[in-house]
Amino acid sequence: MQPATQQEAPQAPLVHTCDGTLLAHPGESVLETLERHGHQLEFQCRSGYCGACRTPLLAGSVHYPNVPLAFVSPGECLPCCCKPVGAIRLDLTKG
Repeated sequence: MQPATQQEAPQAPLVHTCDGTLLAHPGESVLETLERHGHQLEFQCRSGYCGACRTPLLAGSVHYPNVPLAFVSPGECLPCCCKPVGAIRLDLTKG
């Protein structure tokens, strides 16, 4: 009989920006992660309706628990309403 192995807890997703690497808390949106670490990103709705927070997604993928109404092109994300799937890299230099 082999000893029981301890199941590893899933790693929290990482959000990489030009300023460093941020640790996302379970269940929080990308915008909430950015705000918690002091980033100020333009937004209005927090639910994917307006598209004001549209941000280039340079690497990785995100999940939308609810499909946003704002258009999202490949290579973009709406941080207000998406959650990272594993590590992601964002370009926060727009503007």
